[in-house]
Amino acid sequence: MYRITDKQIDFILDDIRARGIGMEELQNDLLDHICCIIEQKLEANGDFEQCYSETIRSFFKKELREIETETKLLLNNKNYYKMKKIMIVSGIVSALLLTIGIILKFLHLPGAAIGIVTGIVGFSLVFLPLMFALKVKEKKNVTDKILAGVGAIVAILISMSVMFKLQHWPFANMMAIVSVGMLLLVYLPVNLITGIRNPETKVNTIVSSILMIAGCGLFFSLARSPQGSVKYYSMNTEYFLRNEQLLQTQIQIAGTNPVSTPANSLGRKLIEKSESIKQFIIEKETGYKSIDENYKANQAWLGETYILQILEGNQNGEQQVTELNALISEYNNELAKLSKRSNMGIDNEFSQDYLKQLRVTDMLNNLIQIELKVLSNEQLASR
Repeated sequence: MYRITDKQIDFILDDIRARGIGMEELQNDLLDHICCIIEQKLEANGDFEQCYSETIRSFFKKELREIETETKLLLNNKNYYKMKKIMIVSGIVSALLLTIGIILKFLHLPGAAIGIVTGIVGFSLVFLPLMFALKVKEKKNVTDKILAGVGAIVAILISMSVMFKLQHWPFANMMAIVSVGMLLLVYLPVNLITGIRNPETKVNTIVSSILMIAGCGLFFSLARSPQGSVKYYSMNTEYFLRNEQLLQTQIQIAGTNPVSTPANSLGRKLIEKSESIKQFIIEKETGYKSIDENYKANQAWLGETYILQILEGNQNGEQQVTELNALISEYNNELAKLSKRSNMGIDNEFSQDYLKQLRVTDMLNNLIQIELKVLSNEQLASR
């Protein structure tokens, strides 16, 4: 059995200190473990230096100081490993839920929204905060801690903005712009300056910065500019105005024909109700009760607001849509009693699921289609 000399013990202790181990108790523990391993492995006339080199490498992956870092983390935070385990589990579960939700969305199967929302919420509010907390504890430099915090906030805002966009909730665009702004104006410059100063991280910092800039560029290439939005809104408004003009022409042609059937009577109520809802939506969207040719000067164009954002919380609007659905159902029942096959039933009742998909322009044009069908049926009834 090999016997380690005092000189070799001093050599091991000095090397342990040189490798970054500053805690005296940890130095002694490592020294004791290493000496025991060498005495068991090495023959009486064996090569001490080679055996020591192989033994010391078994204690770390990159550097021996990793042991001291882990020890300090363990001493400073007893829940460190529990947090790490929860972070990993939450990350895996969130990724699985998000993947399942996306697959269900592509297949148009139920449960897609639940999977996507729970996946993003778990990733944003459990995984990312835990990762930030662990990173802060591992980092010694204040700048590195700030970077970790800003990076976590940016990641949370981006993921939450995606969820808000998918669920058609407000403030999605605002969160996306704020997150990208923080990434480009705060995180990227600080990370670039601090990373370039260190020769070991210089190349990785430059490469990661290029990837972040390219990613933001790709993100903005998919976004529409303010001028592009105005053009798009103007196009939607022009389309609505053309449909509205066509409707008014049909109303003038119909004139004041006598109402001779229950279906015609209900049809007139449908037209009145549709006009009332149109006025309500236009006023909520533009601030004006109607849209005319001067809409550009007044900036009274139709945007991309989802109709539920206008209706939810507004008792008048919700009640009017409920009354419209009741009239549509009653009107279709009356049409079914008629023998004329050319009569057009109204098949777009505004259920909650259907309303989730509709923007302002979609709803307005749907209401115009209802009125046009009623007028067409009235003309058929008058023949």
